Amino acid sequence: MYQRIVLASRPSGAVEASNFRLEKAEVPALAEGQVLVRNHYLSLDPYMRGRMSDAKSYAAPQALGETMIGGTVGEVVESKNPKFAKGDWVVGMFGWSEMGVSDGTLLRKVDTTIIPASAYLGVVGMPGMTAWYGINKIIEPKAGETIVVSAASGAVGATVGQLAKLAGARAVGIAGGKEKCDYVVNELGFDACVDYRAGSLDAGLKAATPDGVDGIFENVGGACFDAALARTNAFARIALCGMAAGYSGEDIPIRNPRLLLTNRVKLQGFIVTEHLDLWPQGLAEVGKLVASGKMKYRESVSQGLASAPEAFMGLLQGKNFGKQLVKLI
Repeated sequence: MYQRIVLASRPSGAVEASNFRLEKAEVPALAEGQVLVRNHYLSLDPYMRGRMSDAKSYAAPQALGETMIGGTVGEVVESKNPKFAKGDWVVGMFGWSEMGVSDGTLLRKVDTTIIPASAYLGVVGMPGMTAWYGINKIIEPKAGETIVVSAASGAVGATVGQLAKLAGARAVGIAGGKEKCDYVVNELGFDACVDYRAGSLDAGLKAATPDGVDGIFENVGGACFDAALARTNAFARIALCGMAAGYSGEDIPIRNPRLLLTNRVKLQGFIVTEHLDLWPQGLAEVGKLVASGKMKYRESVSQGLASAPEAFMGLLQGKNFGKQLVKLI
């Protein structure tokens, strides 16, 4: 037997613990071509809130009564697939579950001898690839330009800022609280970080971007995006990755959309899983940076599958510090 968490009901407004249900399930017998994986870590990500809704979106909604969607990393414990052997470490999408069965589709073997397994769900996984794509394919920073990223201490934002610095740009973060801002500047090497909870976001960002803003990597929307948009230079580029400020269902208006026209801004939303052809290149580049110590990251880890709902609700409220994971074993 193993445990899994299913979506019991769709949230109306903020996510609640009652929206989830912890269940036991029987480990299935493997068919030819299948592998059985014991998941060690589960990734919790803001996109999951959108999937919990049945509103029209870029992907099908999470089905009620089924295992919650989510990325995992774990060890193959049984295999009837010649491409995978017992003991292989793999990244997959087994969801909020201690175990999973796959025919090998979208299952990726990873090397945990140099890079820790958990990092393959963060900086060397989907968040890292999200940062790599937004920076390299949309913002394309040039030396001396100023790049602003919201949720700067999170898994995506932290990687964005470091990639911007490696490209020779100035990196300015927006984060919640002095501790996170200190981490962004002192440990990650950003040039500045503005605490949006301090009550002077517009003034703080103006002071941190004296030459204006050339690129925005937007994870939050709302006031963070409005403040950054107000500082844009002509021909600024915006990679629209997330709108965390509206994940409970609120509409997120743009305060001054006229600036998109007057500053001839390029704004592009993107879904990183639509660019799987670039994942080998992006993850290889970020992986080398992590292995060499040139890319830093931080993780928040909750213990046990049963802790996932509380950890997820905390993530949506900005309580995590770095990549939010659940340790399953």
